[in-house]
Amino acid sequence: MHRTHTCGELTISDLHKTVVLSGWVYKSRDLGGMTFIDVRDRYGITQLTFDVADDEALRAKARELGREYVIKVTGKVIERESKNPKLVTGDIEIKVSSLEVLSKAKLPPFTIEDESDGGEDLRMRYRYLDLRRNPLRSNIELRHRLAQEVRRYLDDKRFLEVETPVLIKSTPEGARDFVVPSRMNPGEFYALPQSPQTFKQLLMVSGFDRYFQIVKCFRDEDLRADRQPEFTQIDCEMAFVEQEDVLNLFEGLIRHLFMTVKGIDIGEIPRMSYEEAMRLYGSDKPDLRFGMPFVTLNDVLKGSGFPVFDNAELVVGINAEGCAAYTRKQLDALTDFVKRPQIGASGLVYLRYNEDGSLKSSVDKFYDSDQLRHWADAFGAKPGDLLLVMAGEARSVRKQLSELRLEIASQLGLRNRNKYAPLWVVDFPLLEWDEENARYHAMHHPFTSPKPEDIPLLESEPGKVRANAYDLVINGTEIGGGSIRIHDSQLQSLMFNRLGFTPEEAQKQFGFLLEAFTYGAPPHGGIAFGFDRLVAIFAGLDSIRDVIAFPKNNSGRDVMIDSPAPISDEQLTELAIATKS
Repeated sequence: MHRTHTCGELTISDLHKTVVLSGWVYKSRDLGGMTFIDVRDRYGITQLTFDVADDEALRAKARELGREYVIKVTGKVIERESKNPKLVTGDIEIKVSSLEVLSKAKLPPFTIEDESDGGEDLRMRYRYLDLRRNPLRSNIELRHRLAQEVRRYLDDKRFLEVETPVLIKSTPEGARDFVVPSRMNPGEFYALPQSPQTFKQLLMVSGFDRYFQIVKCFRDEDLRADRQPEFTQIDCEMAFVEQEDVLNLFEGLIRHLFMTVKGIDIGEIPRMSYEEAMRLYGSDKPDLRFGMPFVTLNDVLKGSGFPVFDNAELVVGINAEGCAAYTRKQLDALTDFVKRPQIGASGLVYLRYNEDGSLKSSVDKFYDSDQLRHWADAFGAKPGDLLLVMAGEARSVRKQLSELRLEIASQLGLRNRNKYAPLWVVDFPLLEWDEENARYHAMHHPFTSPKPEDIPLLESEPGKVRANAYDLVINGTEIGGGSIRIHDSQLQSLMFNRLGFTPEEAQKQFGFLLEAFTYGAPPHGGIAFGFDRLVAIFAGLDSIRDVIAFPKNNSGRDVMIDSPAPISDEQLTELAIATKS
């Protein structure tokens, strides 16, 4: 028997028991005639004691143990003289009677502690060591618990967990596919799924009216903190539903997760139209943990001879409450921030509403005191506030001001990771125009249903059609998205036409789905949640890498196993792929 107990469960109620523990050596301390070893497993830490007066040879053996040695000990539970209230096991220790080294260990390349001295690249190379640290272990445990609660909730709502294929057909819409050559079909390729979208719709046609899957998906796209080439979705679909049914059921899921896992009642989740989100926050995933909504200033600031405002399509600003004391250096730093290439603004105008009631702007020569007062009134400003204004092409300037809003909120400490502000964003545009290719793209995907009342506009004004689509946003991060689907083959064909597919192309790519619809397709809709992002939100993290056991780095590489990697010429030949010359 390697253990009778884990290293995290023994308490004062276990006094005088003879126990067997196994785990990793965490720390070692020599004090006079005593040696103390902390032994660790994923459940916790237990202190071991070796007394030279009891067994000199045993203590000598304990002193030879290195960090991360795997050991097995037998001993008696005794009360600890110097108790540690931070540990569950802090009231006891084990007086060891026998010690066995199960595995020796090299000195780790970084300290395996909560605050490690290893950089991210080093820790990812030795991920199996990094996972021994408490923060990552607790993240993986949190991930497990969330997955179990998802399954429990959906099972209670009569959903069936159904696995869909991983080797599928490449499609031209969406992000780039990862492709897999077929040895049995030379010159042809599978694709790894970006989502199980068409299969879950086919399950609705099949009569499986409530489906879900916690599923791996793959996208060959540029990476960042909240993206990985392979990621996990909570993928769901329901038949005989309208948008309200889907929102209510999955709002229930999110509330269930917050209550059971975090002990938080988030209440009803508010809703906001896409149009309102863009107008007030310049983003379709606004962070509502704080205010600072946009104020449109065209009527207030245009026509005073300041060409930046007079020539702009949109003049818009935010009120940074209590920031009138910002120094010129701080204001210059904000200007430099919005001028960064990734944001792309040409500048920033400010108005200080000083505590004494006076007003001072960076464009005083164009506006008199009465005009500045109108400016402040438009914001509902009060003494001590700082008003920040930007101008330009409407779409661009909203995006730029959205970035500035988030930056100001970060500086003011308003983006509290222990505060949660969920939001449903609804009524998205169905299509968006691609200037480069002179065609429409589906804003979600080609199977999203238009609002019934907007269907006539598909022929005349497709850009004005609203989608029967919805996103769940938490703290400015898109956590999930879905839609009511098209279930009529004629409407689906019209949608493909508006996306620039010829009938032949639509048939080649999606003929199986169009044909399935001719055999009786129920109204259906669904949603997919980014499971990695959801876990990161619950863990209070910006990056999803630390909630994935074995993630890729920013270049899409697994530096631990050195993947991706070349394959041999023999393999390439077998796959009918030209070998390197």
